[in-house]
Amino acid sequence: MTELKRAIDRYAVAVAADLYALAWQQAAGAPPSETREQRAQLKDLKEILGSRRWQEEERRQAAAAPPKSVPSQPKRTVADAPRVRPDVTRASEPVVRSSRRKIAPVTASPRSSAPPRPPVPVPAPTPIPAPDPSPVVKARPPRREEPALLETGQLWEIATELRPLLEQTARAGSTITWPQIHKRLPSLPRLHADDQCVLLWLVDEDGRKAEPLLSALVTVGDRQMHPRFPAVAEQLGWTTPGGVRPHSAWSYEVLKVHQHWRHRH
Repeated sequence: MTELKRAIDRYAVAVAADLYALAWQQAAGAPPSETREQRAQLKDLKEILGSRRWQEEERRQAAAAPPKSVPSQPKRTVADAPRVRPDVTRASEPVVRSSRRKIAPVTASPRSSAPPRPPVPVPAPTPIPAPDPSPVVKARPPRREEPALLETGQLWEIATELRPLLEQTARAGSTITWPQIHKRLPSLPRLHADDQCVLLWLVDEDGRKAEPLLSALVTVGDRQMHPRFPAVAEQLGWTTPGGVRPHSAWSYEVLKVHQHWRHRH
């Protein structure tokens, strides 16, 4: 962390980017309770790395960097040049025939007249088939490919930014969907469905004991339970009480989250 701060003070763009990624990898390898302060510092440093002044310095250093040398290709000698076969050259030249050759006159013999040929029958035109009245089924466009899975350090970085947003949503007594999260966090990349589950698990893993699950606030459609919430909650030790439907248990968890964060800042 100290070397990262020194690199930022010196405006060492490339070194700072490598140290920033390394710091998140180190934070991801420790329990959340031990890295809470380090992740908070990295979150503040990210604002510096994303500032306009830092981006201008990054462009200036990239423009001032010496261009990469391109290896020169060996010159082609005359011996390496492809040779043209002489017979091909002669074949391409126009053939000039002599006009001095005498042409013997052709005399028609009296028996050379051939009998008249019978007329050649003309085939009847084939009828054009009528258009098929059945509807044309258009091919469906290919499905959008799933994005690649992110590394653990990147997931912890995103979870550190996502938790305050979910806390704010809880204080407002509301819920939120993934498209709304992307609007609130423009820098958030497209996420694989598995990475979304890991992020919600990391958000609640960073909380205190006995806290209600913030991941319950991420819904689909019109405030409906996310289909993957039970799996994420089960990894955190959340179980559905006996005889209670999963949707009813989820609604009660959302209510507990709203009550827990209503007066917290």
